Amino acid sequence: MPAFNPTDKQGGKAFGEYMAKWEAQLDEINKEFLNDEFFNDDEELSFKLQEYKAKFIECDQDLSGDLDVMDVKYLLQKLGQAKTHLEVISMIKEVDSTHKDAINYRDFVRMMLGPKSSILKIILLFEGLGKPKEKPKGPPPKRDLASLP
Repeated sequence: MPAFNPTDKQGGKAFGEYMAKWEAQLDEINKEFLNDEFFNDDEELSFKLQEYKAKFIECDQDLSGDLDVMDVKYLLQKLGQAKTHLEVISMIKEVDSTHKDAINYRDFVRMMLGPKSSILKIILLFEGLGKPKEKPKGPPPKRDLASLP
C-alpha cells in the first residue's frame, strides 16, 4: 500500500481522514478560546474562530500544522502584499511563541484576537480592502432623466 502524502490533495480516503482529524484538533483549540474568560467579551467569537480556522487551513500549504516562511509568503502574495524572506521571518518571529520559526494555530488565533497589533494581523484584517469591487452582473438598471448628470 502506498504511503500517505499529506500534500497530495487527491489522496482519497486517507487524505479525508487526515483532514478530519486535523480539523478536530483545531476545533479543540477553538473550544479552549471559547472557554477562556479573556475572550468572552467578543460576541462574534465563535464565528471569528471558524473564519480563522478556514484561513489557517487554506494557508498551510504543506499541512504541517504550522505556518512556516513559505506558507506566510504564499498568503501575503495571495493578498497582493509580496514581502521578502527577511520581512516574512521578522513577521513570524513577532508572533511565534514556540521559537520554531513557524506560527502554530494557537499563536495565529492569539495574534488575530489579541490586543497586540502585528503587521501580519493588519494585513489579514484588511485583505478585503485591496480587492477590486465586483462588477454588477446582468443588464444595467433603468434610468430616468432625473438621475442623469
